[in-house]
Amino acid sequence: MKVLILKLNATGDVVRTTSLLHRLEGEITWITAESNVALLRGVRSNVRCLAWEDRMLAADTFYDLAISLEDEPETVAFLREVQHRRVFGASASPEGVRYGDDAVEWFDMSLISRHGRVRADELKLLNRRTYQEMIFAGLGYRFENEPYVLPSPATSSLYGDVAIAPIAGPIWPMKNWAHYDELRRQLEATGLCVNVLPKRATLTEHLGDIANHRCLVSGDSLPMHLALGLGVRCVTLFNCTSPWEIHDYGVQTKLISPLLAEFFYKRGMDTRAVTAIGVEEVLSATLKQLAAPSAAT
Repeated sequence: MKVLILKLNATGDVVRTTSLLHRLEGEITWITAESNVALLRGVRSNVRCLAWEDRMLAADTFYDLAISLEDEPETVAFLREVQHRRVFGASASPEGVRYGDDAVEWFDMSLISRHGRVRADELKLLNRRTYQEMIFAGLGYRFENEPYVLPSPATSSLYGDVAIAPIAGPIWPMKNWAHYDELRRQLEATGLCVNVLPKRATLTEHLGDIANHRCLVSGDSLPMHLALGLGVRCVTLFNCTSPWEIHDYGVQTKLISPLLAEFFYKRGMDTRAVTAIGVEEVLSATLKQLAAPSAAT
């Protein structure tokens, strides 16, 4: 069997899609953004990773299955350049980007939802299935806690008890909780070593930083996914995105904003959204995670 995966953007989403590598058989070609190649190249002997700029190298074979998890017209149009038997996910049509019935559970909640954006967000708020459960089911599998597949972390000199990742990126400013500085002050007052994760030149260095801590506190972001993949305990704040789509792998505490429904998948900025979860709640959850057995035990 030969499989083509198109999953380029949102590095955290790329990471959680790697769970599929435990179930897909045969030769796999994965096309992703150049910045994500380091996370995929060499992770499995049967996986060939190509940057989007090198995508035409993937036209060298016939694919039994193309897994298309992007919704941009340019990306799905690439499927016309490769020979394939079946597409799961998004593909191009005269009416625009569409998706098949086997992918409705996930794509009905997407930007290309056949129901429109408003209803898509309503369905997303009502959904209680994880990303992996939906994607696996659409492909005919049952998700059974298959972990992420990550490269080996780079050596890092940054060690500590708690890592804080306060910035979740510019697209969702309301993911960025307002009280990380106060949380850090209170954690350090108990004698804990707390580090704010620095920006690194490579993703494997970032992975190494997280691996050297006992707990990560962050929003719904790439560091959260890396911690889940490493088995590092984490406390995750959900101010405006779905906590139910994230599989916790038994190491995550989810703190859900009481105002989640009001700000659900809104890209603006409102102070109430980033202050709704209190410092004491996050502090208590973090201390409980530190007192819990390590994932390895």
